[in-house]
Amino acid sequence: MANGRPRGSSIFSGLMLILVGALLLLHNYGGFELTRGLLHWWPVLLIFWGAIKLYERTAGMHSGEPGAARVTSGEVFLVIGLLALVGAVAGWDIFKSKIGDDWGIDLGRESFSSDLDVAPSAVPANARITIHGGQGNISVRSSDEPEIRVNGKKSVRGWNESEAQRTAERVSVEIVKNGDGYEVRPSGVNGGDSRVSVDMDVVVPSKSSVTVRNEKGDISISDMARPVTINGPKGDIEVRNTNGDVTIDMQGGDAKVSGTKGDVKISGRGDSIEVVDATGNFTINGEFVGPIRADKVAKGVRFVSRRTDLTLTQLSGHMEVGSGNLEVVDAPGNLNVRTHEEEVSIENAGGKIKVDNRNGNVSVRFSFPPKEDIEIYNASAAITLGLPESANFEIQADCHSGDIDSEFEADSLKKTNSGSGDSHLEGKYGNGRGPKIILKTSYGSISIHKNS
Repeated sequence: MANGRPRGSSIFSGLMLILVGALLLLHNYGGFELTRGLLHWWPVLLIFWGAIKLYERTAGMHSGEPGAARVTSGEVFLVIGLLALVGAVAGWDIFKSKIGDDWGIDLGRESFSSDLDVAPSAVPANARITIHGGQGNISVRSSDEPEIRVNGKKSVRGWNESEAQRTAERVSVEIVKNGDGYEVRPSGVNGGDSRVSVDMDVVVPSKSSVTVRNEKGDISISDMARPVTINGPKGDIEVRNTNGDVTIDMQGGDAKVSGTKGDVKISGRGDSIEVVDATGNFTINGEFVGPIRADKVAKGVRFVSRRTDLTLTQLSGHMEVGSGNLEVVDAPGNLNVRTHEEEVSIENAGGKIKVDNRNGNVSVRFSFPPKEDIEIYNASAAITLGLPESANFEIQADCHSGDIDSEFEADSLKKTNSGSGDSHLEGKYGNGRGPKIILKTSYGSISIHKNS
């Protein structure tokens, strides 16, 4: 008599438990990357299931039990349950490796660190060098020697020390020639593997052009004679004492560039930006949370964001944008800014001034008589203009639903008020020829006062 219980079910269930148990055991003690294996090899489970069903059907036909190969509800629930278990383990791995690392949470991993051992490589003095990083800090310094030298440290985190050490043994840094350039890059590590961190201190010829591409970590470059390019890091950036252009595309962190004799271009997003002592121009295009500061930029500043469009043709003093404030002090060239919801403060601009703002006060002050035209347009906020008593100018000021208060009085200056609350001031002041001043605002006052 045939047995009423389908034998295929017990065979499949047992083999599935053995397979999944072996994978979890390898994951815990053998360093097997369960997450990566599951993402790439999960279709093998269906193949395995189908092969067992074919075997059970063949065996059932020979034994007179053709129904032994049917898929039972118990098998379906078993597969779903085991997949849920493996998925939970893989999800926990992702949380610990990604979220834990990004948030700086210690989730009990063992760490193994060792020094890098990289042989120097001879290169031309004017070589084009690209440095690829992953997780870790990168420092680049110059040398008079025509070679690339790499020192540093590799660190690996694992669930146990032996796993971390085995992974670290495979990790190194290689220097390879690629076309007409040279590349410095980690080897033995997959991109995006947050368990592995490689800190590199790279010494290159001073006349080489350098490009650094990193995923996460701080970058420091100093004393280079040719252009420097930095792409895509999540970390702080510092560039010092360079003779060529500096180009930075960042995705987070702070950036500081000082003592450069070329142009500075920064784009992307991040926190604070600071550029000091640049003989070229400074261009910034992106969204940055912290203040943007510039000091002594010979050829001026160009800043574009969703909120502000600013152009300075020269900056001998200081500029800062952030926290709802825009301040410019000692800008000998022309100044053009269009923004909104910013408190704008300008002092001692030497060229033409044009300001277009709304929902933020605008204050412009001169310690010397201005020589170029001034245009200030505002809405729902006040305008304040401070001029020396010796200034000569021609003015046209209009204030909708607000008052105009001027300390400058002359027969050629005429102020009128309308019954609807509007104010108008027009005329000339002084004995000489002066710039034309246009001031217009609504729902805010205009104040023109004499500087002491």
